Amino acid sequence: QVQLVESGGGLVQAGGSLRLSCAASGLTFGSYAMGWFRQGPGNEREFVAAITWNPFAYRHALPYYADSVKGRFTISRDNAKNTVDLQMNSLKPEDTAVYYCAAERGFPNLEALLAPDKYDYWGQGTQVTVSS
Repeated sequence: QVQLVESGGGLVQAGGSLRLSCAASGLTFGSYAMGWFRQGPGNEREFVAAITWNPFAYRHALPYYADSVKGRFTISRDNAKNTVDLQMNSLKPEDTAVYYCAAERGFPNLEALLAPDKYDYWGQGTQVTVSS
């Protein structure tokens, strides 16, 4: 049974930082690209960041970011621990949302990384609230 469990959400003031973590189990972690999405009140689920894994490529892991978080958020993965983290700095009130971890099998292209319906597994989400 595949499980993705997010942690690290909470309440933070604007300008502050949070680090989200997602622990995966029940899957071959190195066979999946990992993504973070978020969904604010009344909004659709939107792409935040993703990181691929290709052991045959020169750069095994490639990160991708939404324009709205580029330069503020950093995604990383630890294949030995089956975890993917999202370091969030310079947080803004508009970052307030439930953040979800997701896993997509294989070597998806950018279009597939951006699309929630392409992901195979999802976590339950963790709330991030940024106060002004």
